Amino acid sequence: MDLSNPPGASAPARTVLASADINRALTRIAHEILEANRGAADLVLMGIPRRGYPLARRLADKIAAADPSVDPAAIVGQLDVTMFRDDLARQPTRTPHATRVPLSGIDDKVVVLVDDVLYSGRTIRAALDALTELGRPRIVRLAVLVDRGHRELPIRADHVGKNLPTAVVEKVRVHLRETDVPAVDEVVIEGAP
Repeated sequence: MDLSNPPGASAPARTVLASADINRALTRIAHEILEANRGAADLVLMGIPRRGYPLARRLADKIAAADPSVDPAAIVGQLDVTMFRDDLARQPTRTPHATRVPLSGIDDKVVVLVDDVLYSGRTIRAALDALTELGRPRIVRLAVLVDRGHRELPIRADHVGKNLPTAVVEKVRVHLRETDVPAVDEVVIEGAP
């Protein structure tokens, strides 16, 4: 009998993506973005805080490695969606982050929204609303590190690092060296029955 996990208790957190897995997934997504866009022309990556922004920066670096004409700092922005969320009445204590738009703007650009986990789709809906305040992109695409399913809105990702079927009661935690302590890159699942 396993005494470390008594009946009825949640299984311990398990790592589903380690640092090398995340790096490979981001490399693949960067190449998919270049292929879908037929290059880096008019490309803007808008990261959704907190972890979408560092992921967007990493993707920009990988795109620049594949296409030396790209200045990674010039194609990355940050899109705060706090005031566009539909759950502000339930969770009013959110701290807004800055929205930073690349100098080239987003009008007539191919904007790739970047986030760590795609779940209900409500954050992406808020991001689409926030984008309309900034301009009119030609195309909006979505890149996520993890798609865990359980969509509540008709939203899908164009570029996915890993599809990760989960139970609703489980939590998917993304840890990145830029945002978390300890500074590690990993994706873990907690709360499995």
